Amino acid sequence: MTLLSESAGQARKLHERYVNPVFSNVLEMIGFAHEYTQGKGCYVTTQDGREFLDALSGYGVFGMGRNHPVVCRAIAQAMEMNLANLVQMDCFLLSGLLAEKLISLAPGKLQHVFFTNSGTEAVEGAIKFARAATHRPRILFNKGAFHGLSTGSLALNGDESFREGFGDLLPGCRKVDWEDLTAVEDELKSDQVAAVVLEPVRGKGVFYPKNDEVYPTIQRLCREHGTLLVADEIQCGLGRTGRWWACGHWGLEPDILVTAKALSGGLIPVGAILYTDEVYRKVFSRLDRCVVHSSTFGQNALAMVAGLAALQVLEEEKLVERSARQGERLLAGLRELVPKHEFLLEVRGKGLMVGIEFGPPRSLLLKPAWSVLHTAQAGLFAQAVVMQLYGRHQILTQVAGHHQEVVKLLPPFIITDEETDRLIAAVDEVLTQCRRFPGPIWTVGKQLAGAAAKQRFFSREEAVTR
Repeated sequence: MTLLSESAGQARKLHERYVNPVFSNVLEMIGFAHEYTQGKGCYVTTQDGREFLDALSGYGVFGMGRNHPVVCRAIAQAMEMNLANLVQMDCFLLSGLLAEKLISLAPGKLQHVFFTNSGTEAVEGAIKFARAATHRPRILFNKGAFHGLSTGSLALNGDESFREGFGDLLPGCRKVDWEDLTAVEDELKSDQVAAVVLEPVRGKGVFYPKNDEVYPTIQRLCREHGTLLVADEIQCGLGRTGRWWACGHWGLEPDILVTAKALSGGLIPVGAILYTDEVYRKVFSRLDRCVVHSSTFGQNALAMVAGLAALQVLEEEKLVERSARQGERLLAGLRELVPKHEFLLEVRGKGLMVGIEFGPPRSLLLKPAWSVLHTAQAGLFAQAVVMQLYGRHQILTQVAGHHQEVVKLLPPFIITDEETDRLIAAVDEVLTQCRRFPGPIWTVGKQLAGAAAKQRFFSREEAVTR
């Protein structure tokens, strides 16, 4: 604590020198360069005492809010017990208890759990398990998908901006549009596809098929062709969409399910792979393969305690049900704004995973302004909205993906009616300001467009000098 107090105010300076100066500069450019000193419930507080409503939730980590007292107490108690942690040559009681609890909540025939340190590590394990269980090399993923940034999970990333510069990734991975069921079936007919890996609700953009038969059809095709269905519930699971698992909205029963983020309680990183007994028996198939897949810190005591406490809070405080209820309120309120604001193209989502998508205006006065921003770089209008929500309303949000005109809302499940209404009112006010030209949002947009143009210029210069 002494070190923190003595170093207060130096966060950006330290990051510019030792961590990631480019990211620090981006935060400065968009007006987010603040040092946060406290987080509690739905709020984070800056060093200068300003309180921000957190509608980002650490990319979905803080489903139960920040520093939930039950999770904090459980971790503190575990530290006081001097547990025999990470013995490795043992069957650890805490990981057995957490696995039992997860399986009790799991959909379909999932029976086994492998613990990881993160979501991306869980995806890596799922790829290995699928290939070992099917003896097939190929993996299908969706356009726009995000499954992590380590090499294997990055190979399943549908956004080229994340893949650029990293060379050849995992072979055998192919991008398919889930809504093109003919293309999906053609791929599966090869009998070379080990797994279809899908996010029931895509994190980048909050997308899911408009046709509710798409996912069940993919599941049926997987069954017919011996392909495993892998549900990536890292962000959309554990109550985020108003159900324990987002795949429940479509009645899916995956062969493998990966989860993380909210399982941590927001305090100790933890991820998990849930899989069927059939997959288990084909992966850990002999005595000499009993540790064919392993993770040094995967079953660490504090992570297991955090997971158990997080699931207890979600159940006892009925936060999954609360996510569904507040999500309905948030979606209904935002959808009422669509006919009012010509920039507002669509509001979509499930539970408290909401995407607000913008499109070109109809009025002759605003069309040129939109065109300038959108031509400079797609996504700048949404970024300007995010900046206005932050600067004028002290609400933390994010653009939902690279070059997307979508703002994503991921508030904690503990959000109240008043806080939900505050989000709706803030979006309404910011979009009302957009009608003014020139106005604050267009001033911000112009600054962003200038920065984007400058970045492209230096990128071209760098390419020439090479």
